[in-house]
Amino acid sequence: MDSSDFKIIKRFGPSVLKVKIPENIINTLNDHFDKIISDKEESKRLNHGEDLVGDVTQELKLEKEIMEKSGWIKFLGSNIDKWMKEEVGRGITKFIMINSWIVRQYKNEYNPTHWHNGHISGAGYLKVPKTLGKHLQDKQNRDYRGGNLQLIHGSRMFLSQSTLNIVPEVGDFYFFPNYLMHTVFPFKDTDEERRCISFNCKIDDELYNVYGG
Repeated sequence: MDSSDFKIIKRFGPSVLKVKIPENIINTLNDHFDKIISDKEESKRLNHGEDLVGDVTQELKLEKEIMEKSGWIKFLGSNIDKWMKEEVGRGITKFIMINSWIVRQYKNEYNPTHWHNGHISGAGYLKVPKTLGKHLQDKQNRDYRGGNLQLIHGSRMFLSQSTLNIVPEVGDFYFFPNYLMHTVFPFKDTDEERRCISFNCKIDDELYNVYGG
């Protein structure tokens, strides 16, 4: 069989974009939130926990001023534009930020299966513990998933895994459509913080609304 006769086409289910957050943005955002965390009044003012589903230590809103100052909005918008050009053949003309926030997760905490609003969402990492734990029993052939982000689409079928497990690494950021279900598993064996940053936005309705009308 000629190699040109063998091609794997994977087009079922939504695509996910993985990029690296620039180090200067990571440092600016971490410094900003470290100051917020140390200030009880500011932490209370920017609390986002009552609006989100996670059972975690703290969830804090990111204000528009720091989004712009840190380059966060530009980073998100430029990558979404490149992604859309690759996926649908044209870039975005609208980028409307709905909200952005961090999740401060510690051992035994978790985020249940959920999805977001808007058109496009994403999640990435500003801080990750040196270790997230290991299996209670010796399971050499099973990946430990503590602290993992799991993206979920459809159900497990032949040639369709339905899940994508993501091991968190500082700087990694994943974009996905808002409807994509996802969850974060609890981890253990550490007192360090797992700090995730997320967002929701809207883009051109003409790109998002594939049904037209």
